[in-house]
Amino acid sequence: MRSASTSVTLADVARLAGVSSATASRALSDHPHVAAATRARVLRVADELAYVVSPDASRLAAGSTGRVAVVVPHLSRWFFGAVLEGLEAALREAGIDLLLYRVGDATQRRAFFDRLPVRRKVDAIVVVGLAVEGWERERLELMGVDIVAAGGQVAGHPFVRIDDHGAGRQAVDHLIHLGHRRIGMIAAVDPDRCGRGPEARSAAYRDALADAGVEVDEELVAAVDPGGAGGARGMARLLGLREPPTAVFAHSDEAALGAVRTLRRAGLRVPDDASVVGIDDHPLADLADLTTVGRPAREQGVAAGAMVRAVLRGEEAGPGITLPTQLVLRGSTAPPRGRRRRPRSD
Repeated sequence: MRSASTSVTLADVARLAGVSSATASRALSDHPHVAAATRARVLRVADELAYVVSPDASRLAAGSTGRVAVVVPHLSRWFFGAVLEGLEAALREAGIDLLLYRVGDATQRRAFFDRLPVRRKVDAIVVVGLAVEGWERERLELMGVDIVAAGGQVAGHPFVRIDDHGAGRQAVDHLIHLGHRRIGMIAAVDPDRCGRGPEARSAAYRDALADAGVEVDEELVAAVDPGGAGGARGMARLLGLREPPTAVFAHSDEAALGAVRTLRRAGLRVPDDASVVGIDDHPLADLADLTTVGRPAREQGVAAGAMVRAVLRGEEAGPGITLPTQLVLRGSTAPPRGRRRRPRSD
């Protein structure tokens, strides 16, 4: 693993690459009149030296780039698309363009962070829904530009997020207040490390049950891949138990909708036979009459964009913003059978 040295200069890069400083500068700035082989050689040397373009010198020489890099693990999932929509709208008003970098798997992620120091062609970086720490955070900071996190945190930098633990408590406490005690959880296990939300939501489930005096039964926890297919599989496993849960808390609405599909295919009715609650307030949640905890996705993007605009003006963006979540009651939750009121007979 390489370590950055503040004494590395453009002249060092040029000398080791066997070119002039002017050619090295043009290669690092993607000037069109540089041969591909020369550009590749200069980039390789700069990467090996962890050479960082001086932010002050770069701004004096070329001024603002008018571009912001956005690092995102997924494009097809609703949450990330909604955040990007809000972020783009907020930056468009200031005439700032987005450069989108998708780091969808471990190989792409490693390659992206490995090449960051020679990619200083932006004024700021927005990290959306990624748990960035250690070596990755150091590589981001080598860029010498402002960093903002949306849908999570990057230590020491402004952020916009929700309280995932609080959202999980809202969901599980709702089921407990309805009278459920045998509550299952469909927990997302995301290999792409999309923030710490899953861990916080799982902790909320356990804390809510403990506060209600209910011992956690690990058989009632189904760890699955994120998304609807994972939720369907998790619900199938819970239905295979000798005593299935009377209610299920899913880490996301997509997983909750998958669970509802499995219940219906098994001939069970929601919420008569089992209640289901998710988190997100996904656009499909309303159509499916799914009880959920709404989290403001697009608003996180708008707020992150406002932070970027502030720091680029030289203003303080503050340590971070935690946006509120809200329980949205619909038709997928109800008291368990034994706790329901019987209609009055005259």
